Amino acid sequence: MNLLGNIIWLVFGGFLVFIQYMISGFALCLTIIGIPFGIQCFKIGIFTLFPFGRQVRDVPGNTGCLSTIFNILWIVLGGIWIALTHLFFGILLAITIIGLPFARQHFKLMSLSFTPFGKEIY
Repeated sequence: MNLLGNIIWLVFGGFLVFIQYMISGFALCLTIIGIPFGIQCFKIGIFTLFPFGRQVRDVPGNTGCLSTIFNILWIVLGGIWIALTHLFFGILLAITIIGLPFARQHFKLMSLSFTPFGKEIY
């Protein structure tokens, strides 16, 4: 099921979202200040490429206040809009039974794109 879900996800927009995250990550990495945010874009982009069969969890241990500050900056500078976009598409896909697995993936992406610092993908 994971392989089939990932293939359908890629065909119907997952690859385009991956490209968008990669372009954003490269643009953010052009400045020294944007490198941590660019790395998070790369992390979300790779997760967007194959979301089925993967989970997001908090990093075990104390991530420190720097992670909190970066999450606040991320939310203020655009993370809220990314998360709301994933929420919108998740609700839209949850209307149909066929779209429920894809809605679930958008909700996972929403939680990761809202606060990416201090989270890992496994």
